[in-house]
Amino acid sequence: MSDVVIVGGGAAGMMAAVGAAECGCSVRLYEKNEKLGKKIYITGKGRCNLTNACDTEEFFSHIVTNGKFLYSAVYGFTNSDMTEFMEKNGCRVKTERGLRVFPVSDRASDVTEAVKRRLTALGVRVFLNEPVKRLLIEDGRCRGIVLGERTGRNGASEKEGGRTVRADAVIVATGGLSYPATGSTGDGYAFARSAGHEVTPLSPALVPFTCAEEDVRELQGLSLRNVEVTVRDGKKTLYREFGEMLFTHFGVSGPVVLSASSYAAKIIKNRPLMMDIDLKPALSEEKLDARILRDFAEAKNRQFKNALGNLFPAKLIPVMVARSGIDAEKKVSGITAAERKRLVSLTKAFRVTLTGLRGFNEAIVTQGGVNVKEIDPSTMQSKKTPGLFFAGEVLDVDGVTGGFNLQIAWSTGMLAGRSAGTARINREKEK
Repeated sequence: MSDVVIVGGGAAGMMAAVGAAECGCSVRLYEKNEKLGKKIYITGKGRCNLTNACDTEEFFSHIVTNGKFLYSAVYGFTNSDMTEFMEKNGCRVKTERGLRVFPVSDRASDVTEAVKRRLTALGVRVFLNEPVKRLLIEDGRCRGIVLGERTGRNGASEKEGGRTVRADAVIVATGGLSYPATGSTGDGYAFARSAGHEVTPLSPALVPFTCAEEDVRELQGLSLRNVEVTVRDGKKTLYREFGEMLFTHFGVSGPVVLSASSYAAKIIKNRPLMMDIDLKPALSEEKLDARILRDFAEAKNRQFKNALGNLFPAKLIPVMVARSGIDAEKKVSGITAAERKRLVSLTKAFRVTLTGLRGFNEAIVTQGGVNVKEIDPSTMQSKKTPGLFFAGEVLDVDGVTGGFNLQIAWSTGMLAGRSAGTARINREKEK
């Protein structure tokens, strides 16, 4: 009998294998893809933002859903522990803007290779192209897994469903629904339900928004830096952050927008939301008005449409002119104080109507998952089915961009692995 079986070879599953093997367990890791860490290869635009170097206590302020549940996991295997793990296993790391941590090589593959080196050193047995059909639950306890159809070397399907692998503990680390091309097709949710667990509503998160306004589409490809984005539901502010964003053919995207989506995901299903973009957050309205006055004084004989080059990117100017209601051909010297005030207000709050989210195929993570009220936060073990553990994105936990979601995967994976390994040791002592 294997001591520990792990379902899913992503970040959480690989780290769970490390944690269990370090406890002296015999570990078998089953991955339905042709390689481990398939989603890791595309994170951070192929560079892999593997964690964030903020203070551990600050880490939780970047968690959107169920941050308190993660205390034991994150403190048990911190972001500092993760960077040390990388360095020890041959992947040098560097810290960039926003305390984002990347491999020095800028190759996501180096992150996966570092973890694989540790798995090999610990003797973890890895089975690729091995989908799991269901959990083996007997007498209320998880006793192993039942394997599904296996892909042969020539790509053909080998129908050997029903093969049973028994184990003392099973760790489900199958990911969510985001980027389904990497194998994230929701298998873990079905496993959880079969063990009596609730799966909370699932939404794409860290995903672009669609917008109502036609002029937003005219700005396709325009990237803005150093802007402040505020998302509101009526008068209630859901999110406010400073950083970079991007206009697209369907709406808005970019780092601050993706993070905003996690706070808006549940609400935008029911109604549109408003996003205000402060194009000049470093200037108060008074200082911005003084700045515009100076620019206009230097260009008093120009038409309004030709006097905004120092304020806005060229692609944004026609839209700003149209939204301001000021005649594009009007001489700057003839612009009234009231018209200038409208321009100031528009610059401080360029409004777009958020109508929805793009799909799971564009989402970085899944919001929702296995209800954490049914999981022991100190072990990641199911409260309903002993011997069953969960780790990573399959759980109802998620954070903003910047390496936080991968750290959630590393931390919960390590805790689940250690807990499964420790449980075996304790049972042996009891004998």
